[in-house]
Amino acid sequence: MASSLGFRVAVFAALFLAMENVVIGVQGRAFFVFGDSLVDNGNNNFLATSARADSPPYGIDYPTHRPTGRFSNGLNIPDIISEKLGSEPLMPYLNPALSGRKLLVGANFASAGVGVLNDTGVQFVNIIRIPQQLDYFAQYQQRVSAIQGAKRTKKLVNDALVLITLGGNDFVNNYYLVPFSARSRQYPLPQYVTYVISEYKKVLRRLYNLGARRVIVTGTGPLGCVPAELAQHSRAGECATELQHAASLYNPQLVEMIKEINSEIGSDIFIGANTNQMHLDFINSPAAFGFVSSQVACCGQGPYNGVGLCTPLSNLCSNRDEYAFWDPFHPSERANRLIVDQIMNGSPDYMHPMNLSTILALDSNNL
Repeated sequence: MASSLGFRVAVFAALFLAMENVVIGVQGRAFFVFGDSLVDNGNNNFLATSARADSPPYGIDYPTHRPTGRFSNGLNIPDIISEKLGSEPLMPYLNPALSGRKLLVGANFASAGVGVLNDTGVQFVNIIRIPQQLDYFAQYQQRVSAIQGAKRTKKLVNDALVLITLGGNDFVNNYYLVPFSARSRQYPLPQYVTYVISEYKKVLRRLYNLGARRVIVTGTGPLGCVPAELAQHSRAGECATELQHAASLYNPQLVEMIKEINSEIGSDIFIGANTNQMHLDFINSPAAFGFVSSQVACCGQGPYNGVGLCTPLSNLCSNRDEYAFWDPFHPSERANRLIVDQIMNGSPDYMHPMNLSTILALDSNNL
């Protein structure tokens, strides 16, 4: 009788471990996100900062129809990538509910307002600057190691997909924030771009040292073409020249830096996503993508709905799918889906040296 009971206990234990491994297998590869408001999914909700999206009409098209802290009418780029991976949406790292086995899915460390440089976004006061995001990533690994051990945690991190989106705020909320900003007095624009790129390389190096081995690095969008900049600088819908010039200097140098760091490491760890061109496609030809406007924000006020924030008092379009921009700075969910389509399947003009579908195919035998 005792031996029979022992056998049943052993079988039950084996089944439990098998089920546990199935859960981990179903989750597939973990996913981690770093960066700014384009990819923040609610971390700033837990901070005393003005850089937040936790009131209506944000989230109007999210499954709950409530604001979540995403700077979108619905899903943002990380959410849609999670869909493509077949996994659940990431939780913000600061959300207390992110614990236990939920950690194995990954985490979102992004915080609206941040840039590559620590003095970017100072007006937002309490945001998770990029060194702190990376510190949290190290802390995350300690927490997961306590659940499943250091060896399995190292593999989880090495096998994970990582997305990092930085750079836009270093221009919009730093160099060009006010006339004669401290940074613009310190550096002419070409030297400033070189400086930001050199600091970004240090960020990517630290991400690599923390175990990241598949990292999608997005460039900036066409900074001068967002409704907020059109409202300030445009007379007839033309993009703001200075910000466009900044983007034209920054994005090619980012690609070259990615090539350089991959060469130094000896592997294609970092993947450049040409989000500038992805945006320009539907900004230049909105009708071809089903948009009625790529200049006017769905939610806002003033010229191009580009003045101030999106609030319950703002003008609000009735069909968000018809607008490339949700608010004065951020794409609509539909625009985000077009961007992720290119991240998944784009040619080398959009994704260098490979797109996400190729990454997933290459890595499928190693997971």
